[in-house]
Amino acid sequence: MTLIDTHVHLDQEEFSSDQQEVLERAAVAGISHLIAVGIGATSSEACLQLAGRHPQISAAVGIQPNYCAEAVAGDWERIVALASEPHVVAIGETGLDRHWDFSPFAMQQDFFDRHLHLAAETGLPFIVHTRQSDADVLEMLREARRRGPLRGVMHSFTGTESTAAECVELGLYISFAGMATFKKSDDLRAVAQEVPADRILIETDSPYLAPHPHRSRRNEPAYLVHTAECLAITRGVSFEDFCELTTRNAKQLFKV
Repeated sequence: MTLIDTHVHLDQEEFSSDQQEVLERAAVAGISHLIAVGIGATSSEACLQLAGRHPQISAAVGIQPNYCAEAVAGDWERIVALASEPHVVAIGETGLDRHWDFSPFAMQQDFFDRHLHLAAETGLPFIVHTRQSDADVLEMLREARRRGPLRGVMHSFTGTESTAAECVELGLYISFAGMATFKKSDDLRAVAQEVPADRILIETDSPYLAPHPHRSRRNEPAYLVHTAECLAITRGVSFEDFCELTTRNAKQLFKV
């Protein structure tokens, strides 16, 4: 049994004191590969350095929507340059966020558009963050689809079944994190039940969103097992088959 954690933030300070131990626990839990995802230029460089040191890690490079306002001159050019590095397998995370008021929305849209164009130019998949902005994200994804085929993932998905269905139709994968294990997440599990077998992924979004029974603690890749167990039950398949399915999907999208 192996799993791939398709979205982690191992470069963040929450892991500064025990990063190696976190990776060791992940290996014991059967996590065979991790995608370390950048949220800015410096973060993306740190993710790439992690990938260079650890063969079980690949990197995604981008500027997360809530950090767009912190980007300084040259940061986007750094992302573009990083996108061609050998250990980089995705662009992002990118997207839109109306929940937090950290970056002007027009600025978020500009950066999201840049990421979508960069993904098309490099042939890499993109990673989408959306919070209280699904309609806005879908509008930009439709426009991008008119320019050409899309390859990407809706990360840490919390939207509706209709949103998931349209994203799948547009060419995207749907990734579920620890919220799917929460007692009151029946609606989200119902969405996960309907996602086509060849489009479902799982992630931890470490250090955030720890699944039950670790809720409210720091999340880490080893806890991905709990999300996998929950969604296997939800979809009526064995744990082993669900692990094989999501691992195959992750390899297909990220080419790891």
